[in-house]
Amino acid sequence: MPFLPFTFSIVGVQKAGTSTLQWMLNQHPEVARPPRKEMGWFDVDDQTWRDVDHSAYGIKHAKPIHIALGDATPRYLLMPGSLERMHEQRPDMRLIAAFRDPIDRLVSQWVMVRERQPEKAPDWPEMMAWRPDDFPTELPDEFDGRGGRARFMRASGVIRGYYGGQVRHGLSVFPREQWLFLDFATLLAEPNPTLDRVTRHIGVGRFKPYPPLKKLMAGSPTITGTAPTGEDLMTLARVLEPELAEYVALTGLSVDHWTTERLLTGDLDAEEQAQVYARKAGLA
Repeated sequence: MPFLPFTFSIVGVQKAGTSTLQWMLNQHPEVARPPRKEMGWFDVDDQTWRDVDHSAYGIKHAKPIHIALGDATPRYLLMPGSLERMHEQRPDMRLIAAFRDPIDRLVSQWVMVRERQPEKAPDWPEMMAWRPDDFPTELPDEFDGRGGRARFMRASGVIRGYYGGQVRHGLSVFPREQWLFLDFATLLAEPNPTLDRVTRHIGVGRFKPYPPLKKLMAGSPTITGTAPTGEDLMTLARVLEPELAEYVALTGLSVDHWTTERLLTGDLDAEEQAQVYARKAGLA
């Protein structure tokens, strides 16, 4: 059987349907399944990157019908240097980025990590603490030294929602025609038309039949911790406001239905929304 290199990647963002989208694409007869969902091939440190045999980035036993292969590593859009490394080795890679309201996304990440490691994972105040002025395209100096990348990942909750900066940086590395930007809410509401856009983007035929929509990595956990307040939500919304504006300008996607935008316009009460989050986390 022939070797098939990776041809596309779902590069972000975390908690925005990347597992769901990857699972559905794995049901397509022309799409080969990767060894695992998150290959993490490009988000390692420079020393490890230089020691890798890049010719092995693919699968050895593809079937003749397989013409596309991709993984879903949400860290690629976040981690400085990842897209640049990808472009160095796979300049023709097709890229997919799915986005979700940034505050909803942050809360979902907080609940997930607190459920998995209640004694070690950051609580809500730490999750929202680091709010730099712009999306970092290089590892900031404050994360230099031993364990810096791990500390950056731990602190990165809010900047994972700096969508304007992420899209801007992504477009500076790969040309626009290699990008497909998706809204998580649209994937859930209109899965089949969304899949048509995805299959067209990665160069395979339309689904026949379409796979069912499965909301993977979802759940209703009960965690311990400090629940968000209405003041917290408005602080985040104001920080994220310019990012949303740039995201809309660069992608053409609407954010009118997003929690952050509705908080900014006054269509959503911050204290009431904080209670919604607290109930979902089992803290109210």
